[in-house]
Amino acid sequence: MKRSARDRLLDAADRLFYNEGVHSVGIDRVLQEAGVAKGSLYYNFGGKDELVRTYLHNRHTRFAERIAQHQANAQTPEQKILAIFDALADLFAEPDFRGCAFINAAAEAPPGSAEALATKDFRTWLHELFTLLVTAAGYQNVPTLSLQLVLLYDGSNIAAQLDANPQAAQAARTAAQALLASAPRA
Repeated sequence: MKRSARDRLLDAADRLFYNEGVHSVGIDRVLQEAGVAKGSLYYNFGGKDELVRTYLHNRHTRFAERIAQHQANAQTPEQKILAIFDALADLFAEPDFRGCAFINAAAEAPPGSAEALATKDFRTWLHELFTLLVTAAGYQNVPTLSLQLVLLYDGSNIAAQLDANPQAAQAARTAAQALLASAPRA
């Protein structure tokens, strides 16, 4: 069965936006790659902004699912925190890894754009995820510890991309483990 025009547009947008950048890729290129008419874009998404928003939303959903898979066997909140870095390790090991889609999109995004808003949503979710897990683990000074873990997450993403070093996730995991071991409990 032939894939729907919507799915083909999303697949093409995912490949092109991730590999080449949201602003570098024109909508005609996405249409050509997807093999659909311009009307399909407007019918399914209304325009490029909604296509970009959906692309980033789908990236967010897939990464959240990846984390959930890694956390499935975790027994403690600390193990669930470390599982986030294990999910990053899998991501960084992918042959087509080109960095965090949200960092890449934000680098070219004007304030208030679809990619800026989608990135803000992702970042809010990420901060909340670490905050919930740090709180569940019973640590003191939750805001500071959560922020430190987000910084390790971000640093590993940047190092994996700029240094082409997939081991950055393991290094961040080791640092997170040491940070958690030394952090005071409530």
